[in-house]
Amino acid sequence: MVDADLHLAKSKTAGHSNARAFSFDINNADERTSLVNDSDIVISMLPPAHHLLIAKDCVQCKKHLLTASYIDQSMKELEKEIEDNQLLFLCEIGLDPGIDHMSAMQIFDKIKSEGGKVTSFRSHCGGLIAPESDNNPWHYKISWNPINVVNSGRMGAVYKQNGETYELDYYEVFEDCETVNVPSLGEYAYYPNRNSLSYMSLYNLDNIDTFIRTTLRHPDFCKGWHAVILAGLTDNADETTIKNYKGKSINKWFNGCLNFYTKSDNVDDFLNRYIDKEDHLLTKQLFDSLGLNNEEPIPEHANTSADIIRYLLETKLKLQPEDKDLVIMLHEIDYLKNNTTHSIKSTLIVKGDNNVHTGMAKTVGLPMAIATKLILNNTITSRGLHIPVLKEIYEPILAELAQNGIAFNEQ
Repeated sequence: MVDADLHLAKSKTAGHSNARAFSFDINNADERTSLVNDSDIVISMLPPAHHLLIAKDCVQCKKHLLTASYIDQSMKELEKEIEDNQLLFLCEIGLDPGIDHMSAMQIFDKIKSEGGKVTSFRSHCGGLIAPESDNNPWHYKISWNPINVVNSGRMGAVYKQNGETYELDYYEVFEDCETVNVPSLGEYAYYPNRNSLSYMSLYNLDNIDTFIRTTLRHPDFCKGWHAVILAGLTDNADETTIKNYKGKSINKWFNGCLNFYTKSDNVDDFLNRYIDKEDHLLTKQLFDSLGLNNEEPIPEHANTSADIIRYLLETKLKLQPEDKDLVIMLHEIDYLKNNTTHSIKSTLIVKGDNNVHTGMAKTVGLPMAIATKLILNNTITSRGLHIPVLKEIYEPILAELAQNGIAFNEQ
């Protein structure tokens, strides 16, 4: 295992006889390539921007690669080399993306094998907080990379519903979020993810009427995050604003953003201009709980508003040692069979044990670990650049996930 922090790497390997811990600069090509070359298979949990370094080394050293990240254009450009070298690069093999692909494809393939035709697919997933650990007005705590929370919705969203294609910009993604009932847990709000339509062909559902992939949150979170975006607090290129508040308080920066981005004199003015009256009190509570009214100095490392809001998420919405997170995945599928419409709700609920052994860690880590084992023992023999939508890949992984308590309930 390699990590920038050697102590952390050693703590994860925990003295296991078959594990070794290393630490080096990922940009050190000699050390990086040497370690890749000594490996049977490589798993990259690096930030997406660094995957290409590892991917090129794996092609050069002829090693299989697994990652939970999305396939991007730079990875696609390696596709021919991956195939020519008879390698398997298995991407999007975590939770979302990952388990969502596998569980959905299993249902689709079964429906088609029985003569049915899928007409509607809604897939929802969220890393949330378990009810017994829910003690803040956001109804949320950080169980994964906080920068992904800061960037939620930044790329807008594209999806298809009832035959119509919808395109939302950043400021619309969290506006008036719809809700869905999760069996045994109740109502959750959801917002659409990026470009859902890019997966239609991968799922062999090109002519489907409704296709949307979403993220689940508590309804109050969506209202609050919409206000955060409108206030300009997630801006990642606002040096004009930040440089005027270095060394000053978070509250001064917050009010400066309100004035700079919304021309509001204060919070009340902002609420009156942009937020529905019935949500004024809730929004104030959410802002206050996030520390936006604190006299605490802006952190020295912050260069943008996005840096400050990330810092506040990490400190104010931090998982405490005994907190339990909650992973929810819900597929809503309609299909036609014998001229009759049928519906399936397939639900996965996984709860963490504490702030280390989280539901998020289980559902991201186990699919990768199982896939790695299956590749090494030649149960999975596919080659090329793939996500886990092939039956050869998803079937044995889902079976072993179920043995580890990660299983769907279908209604």
